[in-house]
Amino acid sequence: MEKSDIILLPGLNRQVRFLIQKLIGKNLLNVLVIGSFSELAAKKIEAKFGSNIEIIVEDYDSLINSKYIIRNSPKINVKLMSYDSTDYPDNHFDLVYAQASVSLSKRNKIIKEIKRILLPGGYFCVSEIVSLEKSVPRFVNDIYNNSDLLPLFKDDIERYYEARKFNIIAKENLSSTLKEYFTTSLETYNRIDDKLQSHEKSYYKKVANKIKHESNAYLKLGADKYIGLISLLMTKEKN
Repeated sequence: MEKSDIILLPGLNRQVRFLIQKLIGKNLLNVLVIGSFSELAAKKIEAKFGSNIEIIVEDYDSLINSKYIIRNSPKINVKLMSYDSTDYPDNHFDLVYAQASVSLSKRNKIIKEIKRILLPGGYFCVSEIVSLEKSVPRFVNDIYNNSDLLPLFKDDIERYYEARKFNIIAKENLSSTLKEYFTTSLETYNRIDDKLQSHEKSYYKKVANKIKHESNAYLKLGADKYIGLISLLMTKEKN
């Protein structure tokens, strides 16, 4: 696989593969993809299911970056929108896809919004950053705080979604992808740095610095003992 085909998000290409394997042959007309750097995931979903795809991001730099990446994909559109307050109608999407993008301090509001805009019986595929231990050291909490993360404990994730009336179809532990994610991301940002234009450098430099800090903690300080990633495929309960 070419590096340009790798989704630079926790979970890499494993979450999309997990989704496709479970839903192959399903009719997914309207799909929402949540989060920056999700463009390649959106392209893979569109290629497999022929879906009309909306991507939402929460900052202007991500919007401009996404528009450039999807410029040759007429069935994919990107909008600037808060994840917990969209302008989509009720019961609109056949699938909502979120790859490491909703494990935030406002998760409850985001999940409530996803449930509102998802069709009854519609699919929700999410990967969540999780804590592997109930008590984590300060440097791990610093990572969470710096990224506005509020991870669930790994054993609580299924109960969390079941309490919000989602039916869990499948689960996959993607924690093993995190080491490769940090390594590949650093290599990629270092490789493209010289090719970026001035307006792009500030955006990617901020992202690269964040990845560098988290990578050091994960690969060298032992954060891998405390930080994991779990993906779930669910349906919204029918009324």
